[in-house]
Formats: sequence, C-alpha cells, structure tokens
Amino acid sequence: MSECIFCAIAAGTIPCTKVYENNHVLAFMDIGPISDGHTLVIPKPHYERLHECPPELLAETAKAIGLLADPVKRAVGADGYNVLCNTGAAAGQVVGHVHFHIIPRKSGDGVFNRWPAYKYPEGKAQQIAEKIKQNLKL
Repeated sequence: MSECIFCAIAAGTIPCTKVYENNHVLAFMDIGPISDGHTLVIPKPHYERLHECPPELLAETAKAIGLLADPVKRAVGADGYNVLCNTGAAAGQVVGHVHFHIIPRKSGDGVFNRWPAYKYPEGKAQQIAEKIKQNLKL
C-alpha cells in the first residue's frame, strides 16, 4: 500500500513523532490533534477497516492502547481520555488504515461535549439485535 500515509510512517519513509513501537504496532503523535497529547496507535500491516484486521493483530493493538493510555493522560495532566476508532468515511475515518486515537481530556474542555443519545421505540432494539446476531460469523 504505497499510497497509505500510515503505511509509509510505519515503514519509516515518512517521519513521525514516535511514542511506542514493537513488531506489530506503532504509536505516534497526531499531527492534527484535538487536544495536547493526542496519540495515534496503528497496526503496522495495512488493513483499511477494523473488521478486516485479524483478531491477533487487534489484540496486539489493544495491548498497546492499554499500555499507552494512562501515560498519555498523565503526560499532559489530563483528567481522562477517549479511545476512538473511526471506521468508514461516514464515521469520520480520514486515513484508510485502521487506527485508534487516544485523546487526553480535561474537565470542561468542550471536546465531544454532546453525546446525541436517544431512546429506541418499543421492540426496535430487539429487532436490530436479532439482525446483528444473524450477521455474526463465528
């Protein structure tokens, strides 16, 4: 995937500010941060969508996120953090390579200050749950 910027970063052909690296995963500072300390965690091999990434590689990525989240938060004196993975353009994915954002948060920072929750009409959650179960490939 020579066109993928994250593949180029993982290969070392485009520089980044590295935070962590092992054989499977790379973590680096986001160049367009939402908050100070905003860190990206990527699996090194190219997979565009979360559901395409092999479970073993997702496990390695999750281990790195767990290792990094608190140090990222502490480095900037944050009160908490969000971990996000945007999959697909409709969800805000800009780079077509699986990646997770660790976004340090401070109380009252205004980042994601509104969660657009709603209530399902009677029976709709059960209908959707059944469709999800039908689509599971175990």
